[in-house]
Amino acid sequence: LWADSKENLVELALQVLIVTLDEGANQSDGPSDNLFLNYLSRIHREEDFEFMLSGITRLLMNPLVQTYLPGSQRKVNFHQELLILFWKLCEHNRKFMFHVLKSSNVLEVIVPILHYLIDSRADHSKVGLMHIGVFILLLLSGERNFGVRLNKPYTATVPMDIPVFSGSHADLLIIVFHKIITTGHQRLQPLFDCLLTILCNISPYLKSMSMTAACKLIHLVEAFSTPWFLMSNQTNHNLVFFLLEMLNNIIQYQFDGNYNLVYTMIRKRTVFHQLANLPTDCSTMQKNASKKSKKPLTRKSSQIEDESMEGSQPARPAEPGTLKASLMKLPRIENLTEDVSAHPSKKLMDQLTQSLASNSLESGKPIAAVAGSPVQPGADVGRGEAAGSEKVEENEKKDDSSSTADKWVPTPEWISSWKNKMPLQTVMRMLQVLVPQVEKMCIDKGLTDESEILRFLQNGTLVGLLPVPHPILIRRYQANPGTAMWFRTYMW
Repeated sequence: LWADSKENLVELALQVLIVTLDEGANQSDGPSDNLFLNYLSRIHREEDFEFMLSGITRLLMNPLVQTYLPGSQRKVNFHQELLILFWKLCEHNRKFMFHVLKSSNVLEVIVPILHYLIDSRADHSKVGLMHIGVFILLLLSGERNFGVRLNKPYTATVPMDIPVFSGSHADLLIIVFHKIITTGHQRLQPLFDCLLTILCNISPYLKSMSMTAACKLIHLVEAFSTPWFLMSNQTNHNLVFFLLEMLNNIIQYQFDGNYNLVYTMIRKRTVFHQLANLPTDCSTMQKNASKKSKKPLTRKSSQIEDESMEGSQPARPAEPGTLKASLMKLPRIENLTEDVSAHPSKKLMDQLTQSLASNSLESGKPIAAVAGSPVQPGADVGRGEAAGSEKVEENEKKDDSSSTADKWVPTPEWISSWKNKMPLQTVMRMLQVLVPQVEKMCIDKGLTDESEILRFLQNGTLVGLLPVPHPILIRRYQANPGTAMWFRTYMW
């Protein structure tokens, strides 16, 4: 509509800035010798943070703003550069990230990111955009404030290709992730671990989940726990572990407000019983594995429930002839994150105190863990070895994926090795307590309406009936050569 030279100038300036903020392929451990990164990490004034954050959110939302007069507002299209800049700011300036998370302004970044994710899920040429969006969410989800902020009610200001719902930003996140997993293209499968890790990280702080989000979440449990899916890959069972951990967190720490999820779990209790009684004999396993390619992860439900928001556009695949992005292979989730307890133990606090006394005061150096990585509250000191073995593990993964993907056959020993470790105790105990009560109430009162059951669950309690609450485990993103190389490839 208008020729705007300033837009081109801003886009080029963003690209140049991103290039200058690259650490370089041969960057060794220790302080970076990149002056641009040094200056970026030293920004500390609140007004500077607010200026950067408001500018980024305004430009990210610009293409998504709805007006009564089509074409009346100029749309800018450098959201990928903005997302990389936002990533660099959060990764290299912790104070900026804490500023983002200390108020609900973070949601003004999350909503456009989720829109770009849902809009790009079917386009092979935008797989890089999908990755950067998920990386940002993974980085933010490692902080408690992120999960807390997601409880703010969501009012649909941006049309998305998702079911209409009434709930919080956490519900929006769950529904978008479900849509990506069930309707995205095959190249997004390496992101499934990251998506479910994000849900695990926020789960201890979700006060109330809508019925729509609860149904989508339990559908993921149902889809990922089917025997044919579990037997089709050596690592698919990890997805079930993530989902069970999320459910355990909600039951143990946020049971009171999540009656919709509890009700959905009671309705779908056979899914958990089948998971607990997963067969390990060879004949049944082979029968299940033979069904591998017959069932997609789509969900059969009523058309009313899956009706998309008004004004939304369905995700479009890439145009014929579009160049498919060729990017570095994503590192494993255990190399992307480090385990951080939300409840630091007394032993760990003593270690940190001793480290402070011996290292920080004498040499003037920052407190460092035994393995040389920065100490964070509740960090597992022993996980420092992971960074040193990343390249070896990555090469092993490539070899494994090429040589054993077609030859690998599930064995009873393999199933037993992880089946006995499934964290089902909390879920099964909840079902053991609540299912008889709900069934008795339905029979005694002749209930056919779910509202009475929901009211009963809303006023119920499981205090003293569940196993001892487990410590909250947060998987916090940690910088590593794999993701650094991925960003460098994506940037160029």
